[in-house]
Amino acid sequence: MNKRADRLQPAADQAKQRSEDAVLRLAEQQQRLAKAERQLAELRGYRQDYAAPPSVGGLTATALMNRQQFVERIDRAIAQQVLEIERQRRLLDQAGAQWRDAHAREAALDNVIDRYREQDRKAEERHEQNQVDERMQYRRPAR
Repeated sequence: MNKRADRLQPAADQAKQRSEDAVLRLAEQQQRLAKAERQLAELRGYRQDYAAPPSVGGLTATALMNRQQFVERIDRAIAQQVLEIERQRRLLDQAGAQWRDAHAREAALDNVIDRYREQDRKAEERHEQNQVDERMQYRRPAR
């Protein structure tokens, strides 16, 4: 007899694989976000280093202008990196939602399979008890 739990097992295995794949994507996205945040911190560090006035001697007007232009480029890079971090956070939120959905499906199928197995076990116990009762009914009384 092909039991319900056995028939559902391939779907549960597939749900488990999807959940594992989703958790890997989530971890990868967390790493991408962390990398983007590290890059932003580096850019802010560069900006702080270059925006500070020179400690020794003065700069020529050309050098000062070049330095200011470089700081402006860093500011643009910081603004772009902030946008990238926002994008990475949205992708992380999506990956988290996908993992939660996949994990919920996996758990739901596991619960259904467990319930079916328990029902099958109880049905088998009832069947065995009925067989024992039936044998006892036809047994000759002891003299």
